[in-house]
Amino acid sequence: MKRRTLLLWTAAAFACCGVAGAQSYPAKPLRMIVGFAPGGGTDVTARVVAPPLADGLGQRVVVDNRPGANGIVGTEIAAKSAPDGYTILMVNSGHTVNPGLYGKVPYDSIRDFAPVSLVAMIANLLVIHPSLPAKNFPEFVKLARSRPGSIAYGSGGIGASSHLAPELLQRVAKIEMIHVPYKSGGLSAAALLTGEVAVSFNTIPSALNYVKAGRLRALGISSAKRSLAVPDVPTIAEMGHPGFEASGLAGLLAPAGTPPEIVERLYSETVKLLKRPDVVERFVTLGLDPVGSTPAEFTRFIKSDMDKWTKLVRELKITVQ
Repeated sequence: MKRRTLLLWTAAAFACCGVAGAQSYPAKPLRMIVGFAPGGGTDVTARVVAPPLADGLGQRVVVDNRPGANGIVGTEIAAKSAPDGYTILMVNSGHTVNPGLYGKVPYDSIRDFAPVSLVAMIANLLVIHPSLPAKNFPEFVKLARSRPGSIAYGSGGIGASSHLAPELLQRVAKIEMIHVPYKSGGLSAAALLTGEVAVSFNTIPSALNYVKAGRLRALGISSAKRSLAVPDVPTIAEMGHPGFEASGLAGLLAPAGTPPEIVERLYSETVKLLKRPDVVERFVTLGLDPVGSTPAEFTRFIKSDMDKWTKLVRELKITVQ
């Protein structure tokens, strides 16, 4: 009886310590790992989010760039970090694409993390060089069907969103194009401007000025709904291909085992910052549509997105060495 009483007292003591720890959180600065080099889209998003998140938490949030292997290096570091709420991870679509693309990664994209929130969706514009005789999306599809295997599209590399989006488009629109991979999205965008390739899915900031100048023609957008940044550009889904979506993501994760109270606090502060007018304005400038999903909603999204891209990668036998 004494031993049972002691065990109950010990369990209660640990529970109280846990509650006290959560109540005093955070007591020191947080580290936000980004698995990409400074200046890239994921890094820029993290640096927009970090200051207002720090305001809400009352502690500094330091962006820690750990680039390598399409985000795998930084993601592994985050997965192995202490689950105490002081390490969080900003991910992009690589988090859901990499497991299918590489076959094996040194972590489990679902089991090794506690999702905090889907921060934003990142739509890509379907843009073409003006030399292609298509004024809108239906005309482009008709043209592509009349020229199977003759229209080239550029991408930022095997497995990049600018590669997977047109592959998905070819499936749903029943067209056939030639893939020309480049070493970066910047080189792919440059090739489109010169007419070296005729088609590409580009980020809104990288394409919009050229569209306005008439050097590129925007035919549609890859998101499920129209973007705040370009509300006049219709979605591919609404132009006869319901269900089409090939958007990128920006989301926050914590290591698995992070106390639920701390995950909830991080989620709460994330939702608050995504409603700030200055943050929304900056997001729109970057072509990001703020979301702010709950941890449970983000978990479901990750699973669904992984299933979608893993299926496509395997069907197309896409591999990265």
